[in-house]
Amino acid sequence: MNKFTKLGLFTLLLATVVFSSCKKDYESIQSIDDTAIKAYISKNNLTQMIPDPDKTGFYYQPTNPTDGTVLVNQDSVFYDITVKSMETGVTYLQSPSNGNLGTYVGYLSNFFQSSLSTSITFNIPALRTAALSLKPGGSARILLPSYLAFGKNGTGPIPSNENLDFTIKTYPYRKQWLFDDDKIKNFLAAKGLTATATKDPSRIYYIVNTVGTGDPVNGIESTVNVKYTGRTLDGTSFDSNSDGYSSTLTGLIQAWQIMIPKFKVGTKFRMIIPSDLAYGRGGSGTIPSNAVLDFDIEIVSVTN
Repeated sequence: MNKFTKLGLFTLLLATVVFSSCKKDYESIQSIDDTAIKAYISKNNLTQMIPDPDKTGFYYQPTNPTDGTVLVNQDSVFYDITVKSMETGVTYLQSPSNGNLGTYVGYLSNFFQSSLSTSITFNIPALRTAALSLKPGGSARILLPSYLAFGKNGTGPIPSNENLDFTIKTYPYRKQWLFDDDKIKNFLAAKGLTATATKDPSRIYYIVNTVGTGDPVNGIESTVNVKYTGRTLDGTSFDSNSDGYSSTLTGLIQAWQIMIPKFKVGTKFRMIIPSDLAYGRGGSGTIPSNAVLDFDIEIVSVTN
């Protein structure tokens, strides 16, 4: 064997040893995450956590009310979420307090961060799987490995390769308008306003504080000048104008189009608006998804 052959053989053997060593030292992200999640379950005594039925790598624990039937793909589901770090306990994402998220159960795997902070959509099938184990009003805790969540790139405040502790809390409603109506009734009761509020056929509740004696507002083509303050149900003001704002009613939210033509110039009234007659599932600016709104309105003038 010449020296070149010996050198080639030595190089091949060395490469084989190095490759074998690297192969032994390499551990997949799936294995790393699963070890971390099992340690988390043990440390926190989460004995009721079960692996998902398809064995993809996440664990979950559903908690259900006694009554009701389990959600199916075609059902609407109204819910809030909390997303925490399994490693540090830091809360990364939290549903807005003045609204709620909602979609069809079958679409729930499309995790819309636009409801929270960004416009990116992520596919997280674990959310749908967990929801399909729930009745409306139930909740599920999900331990989600990074490779089934936001992966090596992370997103927003969530760093790369982060295992997450998800909670999804559903509400006992099959329709958003039913949820909103209960929100409004509870709000009026808490504020002592139930006796003074009137429910319009549109489902808007209103209280007239001053009866106007000026010109009537003839319809949605009219241009009105109004003073107003808009709040979410916790009392946070998101917009106001005390100098007077002018617009045709066709350019305003549906609730204003419905209610303002019922009154004359000079009227001051308050209206509590279900979300579908305001900004709906999309929200607007600081107004979250499916937010019930509370407006004080004064009709200053009208051009019919």
